[in-house]
Amino acid sequence: MSTPLPESPGALATALATTGYLADEGLATAGFLALKLGRPLFLEGEAGVGKTAFAQALATATGATLVRLQCYEGLDAAQALYDWDFPRQILHLRAAEAAASGAPLDAAALEAGLYDRRFLIARPLLRALETNPCVLLVDEVDRADDEFEAFLLEILAEAAITVPELGRIAAATPPLTVLTSNRTREVHDALKRRCLYHWVEHPGFEREVAILRERLPAITERLAAEVAAAAGRMRELDLIKPPGVAESIDWAGALVALGARSLDPELAAVTLGAVLKYREDVARVRAVGIAGP
Repeated sequence: MSTPLPESPGALATALATTGYLADEGLATAGFLALKLGRPLFLEGEAGVGKTAFAQALATATGATLVRLQCYEGLDAAQALYDWDFPRQILHLRAAEAAASGAPLDAAALEAGLYDRRFLIARPLLRALETNPCVLLVDEVDRADDEFEAFLLEILAEAAITVPELGRIAAATPPLTVLTSNRTREVHDALKRRCLYHWVEHPGFEREVAILRERLPAITERLAAEVAAAAGRMRELDLIKPPGVAESIDWAGALVALGARSLDPELAAVTLGAVLKYREDVARVRAVGIAGP
């Protein structure tokens, strides 16, 4: 059952905070407007800044079901929308033939039976249309091909699809759609025009400390502050992959697991693999003395 929609951006931020997600004013406002206006929300930003987690928290905060479509190169409509359960159709055909016991089969009726709704496999987009209330997360849309973007435009515009064998299937209430992009390529303007847009920044120091303390109750205030400060300095370097808040949480979690109460240089150095994912970045951070020798 859905919960009443928040009445202001501040109320939404409060609802998100109850799920453990601490949104800044800009993101809370963008989310509130998407809810209020019934518009898709396009979130862009570097990997690890909390775009996917925002959609998950939004679903929890509003009592909606989250349906996630993870995009990748080569994703097509059949994988995203629906497919027919071919093995079950074959079993149905064989059962019908056996039940006929040699009597003539009605070909038209048999074909119609093969394309019954019970044999339709709902992929994420169709599940989202048939689920109410729903938050549809189209994650990393920049990884999909241009052709998929064009197909997605129709779904966003109509909140409905047509299955040739069954007819039109429309959402009783359109899902709230959140699209994310890490900007590995530019997404077409036609898609962005249909959405509210928000660039998700890395959190500021105080908010990152608050996020670490929210996600890791065992962390000391000093360690949370030192991890947030170190992560902030890393983002100022020319790294291949600057750490997002997700990596900060992973790094702080590793340090807490090792019993750290402050950012000891030796522990920081041996746990850099939790926050940095390239050898060159590790070498760069060590060279400037942010985390150990």
